[in-house]
Amino acid sequence: MPRFTQGELEVMRILWTRGELKPAEIHAQFPRKITNPSLRSYLMILLDKGHVVRRRVGKAYYYRAKTRRESTFRSMLRDLARVCCDGSVENLLCQLIRTEKLSEADLLALKRLSDEVQRPNAPLEEEKEP
Repeated sequence: MPRFTQGELEVMRILWTRGELKPAEIHAQFPRKITNPSLRSYLMILLDKGHVVRRRVGKAYYYRAKTRRESTFRSMLRDLARVCCDGSVENLLCQLIRTEKLSEADLLALKRLSDEVQRPNAPLEEEKEP
């Protein structure tokens, strides 16, 4: 998957959140000041890369994200692990846990998630027989 520039990612976030929009609607949601030609340039680049699709309604074009947010997230995480943690997702997770200020509840939730992943077919606590 091609990487996004910061501006392309800002456009994608708007489309992922808001759905199909006209350029003026994207412009109104943009998180920083941007010129109309710059926004249209981002849209054309994203269209050429295959990350967005557009349809014409009258004289207006409506743009919609084609690339899914989840696949972009996974790809960016893999890149981050490769570049910063020698490809180790475990090192990336450990670094996040060490550096972020997680509450005890957050840590317990991570522990439960870890336990669920290790025992994918185990019944939930509520489902166990007494």
